[in-house]
Formats: sequence, C-alpha cells, structure tokens
Amino acid sequence: MRTEELAARDPEEVLNQPPPLEGHDPLALDLALQQSMAQEGGAWVADRAAEMSRLVGDPRTIKLAALANRYTPVLRTHDRSGHRIDEVEFHPAYHELMRMGIEAGCHALPWIESRPGAHVARGVLYILRAQAEEGTGCPITMTFAVVPSLRLQPDVAAEWEPRVLKLAYDERFLPPDQKRGVTFGMAMTERQGGSDVRANTTRAQPVGSIGPGGEYELVGHKWFCSAPMSDAFLTLARTDKGLSCFLLPRWRPDGTRNALHINRLKDKMGNLSNASSEVEFHGAWARMIGEEGRGVATIIEMVRHTRLDCVFGSSGSMRHAFSQAVHHASHRWAFGRRLIDQPLMRNVLADLAIESEASTAIALRLARWFDESSHDVRSARLARIATAIAKYWVTKRNPGFVAEALECIGGNGFIDESPMPRLYRDSPINSLWEGTGNVQCLDALRAAHKDPDSLALLLDELRRFTGANAHYDRHLGWLDQELRDAKDLEYRARRVVEGLALALEGAVLLDRGVACVSDAFCASRLAGDQGLAYGTLPTGCDGDAILRRAWPALA
Repeated sequence: MRTEELAARDPEEVLNQPPPLEGHDPLALDLALQQSMAQEGGAWVADRAAEMSRLVGDPRTIKLAALANRYTPVLRTHDRSGHRIDEVEFHPAYHELMRMGIEAGCHALPWIESRPGAHVARGVLYILRAQAEEGTGCPITMTFAVVPSLRLQPDVAAEWEPRVLKLAYDERFLPPDQKRGVTFGMAMTERQGGSDVRANTTRAQPVGSIGPGGEYELVGHKWFCSAPMSDAFLTLARTDKGLSCFLLPRWRPDGTRNALHINRLKDKMGNLSNASSEVEFHGAWARMIGEEGRGVATIIEMVRHTRLDCVFGSSGSMRHAFSQAVHHASHRWAFGRRLIDQPLMRNVLADLAIESEASTAIALRLARWFDESSHDVRSARLARIATAIAKYWVTKRNPGFVAEALECIGGNGFIDESPMPRLYRDSPINSLWEGTGNVQCLDALRAAHKDPDSLALLLDELRRFTGANAHYDRHLGWLDQELRDAKDLEYRARRVVEGLALALEGAVLLDRGVACVSDAFCASRLAGDQGLAYGTLPTGCDGDAILRRAWPALA
C-alpha cells in the first residue's frame, strides 16, 4: 500500500484483529468430545449438552465469567454492631454461573439418574461448563463429591442428600431447611500438615451420643477451607480413637450460627472467583460421619470423586485454550498468510489438538469405569488406580498447554482483557487440589501394592491394543521392564506413572479408531525421541486432518 494511502486512513481504524470467540457452539466444534460421549455411553445427555454448549458460547456468559473474576469475594467477619457473622459476599455474576452449573445437574447427575453412563454424561457437561469459568467448579465439584461419603452414614444422608440433589441454587445464607438447595465444601488441611492430614490437631468432643452419627463440638483450625459460604462441610478432627470425619454445617440445629469463624480469605494467584479461606472452630457443632477413627477412609470417597473432576476441569481448560488459539490463528494474518496456514503454526496447533483430545478421551474413559464400578469389580479396580494416574498426568499437562496456546495468540494473549491470563492463572489449581503430583504418583503405587490385581487389570487393558501401532507396542515393553524393576520404584514414581498415563491415553485413542490422531499421538509421545515443546510433531503426521477434526470451522 502506498504511503499516501496509509496516511489517508483513519488512525482509529482497526485492521487484522481477530473478533472475540463468542456466539459459537463449543460442542459442535469438538468432535472428540462428541465421539467420547457416544463411545463411553453418555449419548443420552446430548440435548442437555447442547444447551450447556449454547450457554458457554453465549456472549453474556463470557461477560459473567470476566466479572466474577474481576470483582472477587469479600469477607465480612462482623456486622456494623459488632456481631460475628462470617459471611462472604460474591458478585452477582458468580451466582449466575453457579446457577447455570447446578440447574444443569453438574453437581448431582449420577446420583439422580439411574441409567448407565451417568458419570460420562456429567463429565461431558462438566468439561463444557469448565470452558465458561473455572472458579465455580470448586463448590459444584464438592457438592457432587460429598454424596458417596454421606452415604456411609445413612441417618445423616437421609437428612442432607435430598437437599444436595435439588437442581436449584440458593445463595441466601439461611438454615438449610429454609433453602431451595444447598452446597458443600471441604476443610481437611492444617498449617502444620498440609497433605499429611494425619498430622491434624483439631479435636472433637462429644456432646451427646458418641460414635457414628453422634454430636460433637470441634475446636481447632483449617488452613484451607474451600468455598466457605457453603451450607456444610466435611472435615477431619481427632477423637480418643483417632482421626474421624465430621459433617459441620454453617447453622446449628437450633437455628443459630455455628461457631465456624473465617479468619481471612486466601489471596490467590488464580481461581479468583472462588473463595478459599482459613477458618477456626470454636466449639463448632458437627456430626460424625462413618466409623470413628477412620476419618481418612471416610472422606477419601469424597476426595476420589473430586479428583475425577480435576481431570474433567483440566480437560475443559485445555479445550478452551486450544479454541482461543485456533480461532485467533484462523483470523490473524502475518507475513502475507493467515497464521493457521503457516507450517510451523499448524504443527503447534495440531500438537495441541492431539493433547486436548487425549485428555478428553482418558477423562471420559475414567468416567465410564466410575459408572461401571457399582456392578463390576474389574471396573472398580481400574477406576481406583486410573484416577490417580489420570489426575497426575492431565492436570500436570494443563499449565504448559495453556502457556503454549497463549503464545499462539502473542502479546494480546498476555493482556487481561483476553481470557488467556485467567486461564493461565487457573491452570495449576487442579494439580494442587486434592493432592499434588507426588501424592498422586505415590497413591498410584499404593493402589498397585494394596491391590495388585488393579495394576494387572490395567496392564491387561493396555495389552488389548498391541499390534495396532509399533510405537505403542515398544512403549508397553519398556513399561513392563520399569514395573518389574522394584528397585527405587518410589524414586522413579513420576516416570512410571507418566508411562502408564501415556499408555492409557494411547490405548483409548487407538480404541477410538481415528488414525490421524492415534498415529500422531504414538509417534510424538511414545516413540522415545519426541520433542519437549509443543509443535514438534514428526514429519509424516497428517496435521491437516488433525486440525480439520479439532476445529471443523476450518473445513
């Protein structure tokens, strides 16, 4: 363009800036999620998933997510007269996002649907919902995950479970019998222990009948109490028989506020719409859940289901980041071509697409094993060991994935008006929540040690796909050698669990039968000479087919 033509342009004219990604249909653009939904037994949720997808792509929802993270929760410890109230105020956008998730059943679907595939169906909804906003996922997850632990104490479950399962969100701070629906939180870790909950010092003293279902008063503290405005919490405290699990509501049975004091809200790097807090119990009323002295075994049922959601949430985060990157590259021009048409960028985006599809595939295969666990011992054992493996790997991959997607967008992706900084700040949370990477790897080894059949069943599952890909076969051979060598196994735990995770992702992709994806996955993840960064797919991979599958809008 000639100099005089450039000079004649309006300085405020905007050229070569991609439009915001909004008004789109995330489910229609995600063939991998559609295929997993059908293959793993959740096709019956298609209509609900389509509605969730519509909400996720709605410009209004996208604005709500931005507002909920810009105007963060505020703690009010006392009212103007000096009375202790311990209330957390949220922006209305937060409540709208919570309502969207709960009315869709993201907190309850497997517990209210008797048909097969309910965990898969919920996983689809959760992965989509996570692409709208991630902070609200914490209270939705805990409300979902509390049910298996509650059911270990039937008399308490009879009172609380009907409240949990209502498809209604009620943000009012009222006694639970006056609300349309309730949410649950969790408070496990203490200052001195962190992940080592057996170091907890909070004490529980009986005030009535003792043992399971009995009433106690708790004195102590919790260093992390998630979603402190929840209606009730599962927490751990010591009795004379050891660490036990308790249900601690915000209100006493007589309608007075319980003695749960919120000291402060955590000033976090991400997950900003959600409140996390430090709390103290000053004789807080609670009821024992499960067997006295076996609190960890009781609350681990809740933890196991929250770990499932960590995999769902990170899968949704990856897909959201990829969508932002490929949308940008499809509209942005540089050096005479669209970014999407430049070979190296296509390599990067195709590599990200493979990672996203693999995380979705393993997440919903895991959900299928959860579904089948109630009537199939094999699936229950597979779910037990695979939860730790998938939680470790998928959540660990998320931060690097989001960083690469941000780089595809460039400087604009680093500006807070873009959703990418929020995605990046949120990305580590699932690898920290409910057990860090080391905890997950050690848990996988512990599961294999306590139930050797679970590892044997997993290896049998992986061997079903031998002969389909030479790289996959060689990887299984290496994995067998690593597992047979018991020396320094704990020291090598991350490498072994990573190998199991990659093998499981490869197996599910081979089972899916989309050759362009499974061949590229095996060549780039299992061949032994893969690059360390995204965008290092070897020549011979069908990047064009991978991208057309990952983003049908390119066709």
